[in-house]
Amino acid sequence: MSFVPPGTGWPDDPATAETPVAQDPADVRRLAATSRTLAELTARQSVCRACPRLVAWREEVAQVRRRAFADETYWGRPVAGWGDERPRLLIAGLAPAAHGGNRTGRIFTGDRSGDWLFASLHRCGLATQVASTHAGDGQRLIGARMLASVRCAPPANKPAPEEKAACFPWLAREVELVAPSVRVIVALGGYAWQALWPALKEAGYTLPRARPPFGHGVEAGISYGGTPVTLLGCYHPSQQNTFTGRVTARMLDDVFSRACHLIV
Repeated sequence: MSFVPPGTGWPDDPATAETPVAQDPADVRRLAATSRTLAELTARQSVCRACPRLVAWREEVAQVRRRAFADETYWGRPVAGWGDERPRLLIAGLAPAAHGGNRTGRIFTGDRSGDWLFASLHRCGLATQVASTHAGDGQRLIGARMLASVRCAPPANKPAPEEKAACFPWLAREVELVAPSVRVIVALGGYAWQALWPALKEAGYTLPRARPPFGHGVEAGISYGGTPVTLLGCYHPSQQNTFTGRVTARMLDDVFSRACHLIV
C-alpha cells in the first residue's frame, strides 16, 4: 500500500472508510459544496483522488521514500486543513511538501519550512510547541488554522493550472466555513496570495477593487459580513528563502506579531 487507508488508526486522520471520495473535479465541487462542517470537509479533502498526476506522484513518493525516512510510513494522501475550528487567524500556503506533509499527514510539518514556521508561531503565542514533527505529536495551534491552496504534494512543488483549479473548491469552502471567526489571514508566498483572492470572493468576502501586489508585510483591508479583516503577505519560509536570508526569524515574527495585535 502506497498510502495510509482512511480509518486505519493514523493519528488525527479525519476520514473513515465510509468517507466519499472525489474522483474528478466535478466530484470536488459537489463534495465541497455539500460539506456542512469542517470535520466533514477535511475528511473529504483527505481522500481526494481528482488529479491523476498528483495522486500518482504523492503515492510514488510514499512508496519509494527518502533515505532518511526509509523506515517510516508515509501518509501519501491529500493534507487537509488543520487547527482551530473557530480561528481568529488563518494561515495559507501553496501545497504540502513531498517529504513533509505528504509524509507526516499534517500541513507544514516535517520539513525545514515547517520548522521555521512553527518556531515563529510558538514564539508569538500561536502554537503550544516549538516544533511540529508528525500528526499526533501533541502540537496544537492557538486561535489559528492552516490550509493549503493545493492539498497534494506536486512534482517539483509546481501544481499545474488544471490541478489548482480542481482543488479550488476545497479551499473556497474551508475559507467560507471559518470566515465568521477570522480576523486576520496570512498568505505565505506569492502563490498563496494570488490563490486566496478568488477564494475570498467565493466565500463572500468584500474585497477592494484593486488587488494589492504581494510583498512581505503588505496589508490589505477586506471584510466579511461588515466585519473588518486584514490580509497580510509574508514571504514563504522555504529553504531557499531562509538559506539566502530573504526570510529571517525576525521577519516571520514581525508578521505574526502584527497578526496577534490585529486579532486582539
